[in-house]
Amino acid sequence: MTDASALLSAFDTQARPAEWTVLDPGAEVHRDGPVFRVSWPRRSGFVGGPPHLGVDGPALDALIARQRDYFAARNQAVEWKTWSHDTPADLPERLTAAGFESDGRETVLIGPAEQMTTPVHLDGVTLREVEDEQDVHRLAATATEVFGRPHDWLVDRLIEKRDDPNMIAVLAEADGRVVSSSRIEIVPGTEFAGLWGGGTLAEWRGKGIYRALVAYRARLAVSRGIRYLQVDATEDSRPILERLGFVAVTTTTGYIWQPAG
Repeated sequence: MTDASALLSAFDTQARPAEWTVLDPGAEVHRDGPVFRVSWPRRSGFVGGPPHLGVDGPALDALIARQRDYFAARNQAVEWKTWSHDTPADLPERLTAAGFESDGRETVLIGPAEQMTTPVHLDGVTLREVEDEQDVHRLAATATEVFGRPHDWLVDRLIEKRDDPNMIAVLAEADGRVVSSSRIEIVPGTEFAGLWGGGTLAEWRGKGIYRALVAYRARLAVSRGIRYLQVDATEDSRPILERLGFVAVTTTTGYIWQPAG
């Protein structure tokens, strides 16, 4: 299946409902009407909902305010994730009015896992799965350098999930240095897995590493019976993924609220 509307329907009915049922240790989930609110002891919170919230106007404003105020009382930041095909269409504007700020738009792409498995030849670069805590710290350090913001949260997440067979971190090494990192998160009970990360150091870009990491993770997915791979892609990676056969189905934007100070 490569039809964008059919892929989006499968994503909405399978992957999105599973977001709040498969969570890290220590996560607390609360339902508030159509949305779910997730909080962790040491991480920013998360809010999400179905494609059609079923509330609008003042009721939607009140729903937004309750999520913001919950995290304000905890002195924690929170991300409310939105998708461009969702309704009501004015959710982003109402989030902004409530003090949330856009964290930037990404394109959601979906592709058949079996189509992405072809190995990529790399010169002087080795791909392997993360083996220990030292690997985790090296991976996060590379991600911090690539994306220009701290990735301490990723260390905590990968250590928490080290015994979870549904999350596998993969790194690329050259001359003893981690030059790129990524992970795959299989969504249990669905045909989907998400590809995350994939950041490569500037001097190592253009050598096929990103494509090789996609292929490596696609083979892991196929071995687990996964049918579809999903990526929230920046404009740097979107063209690469489309050339591989991924299909753009929607866009997603996270809206962030930060406590004062």
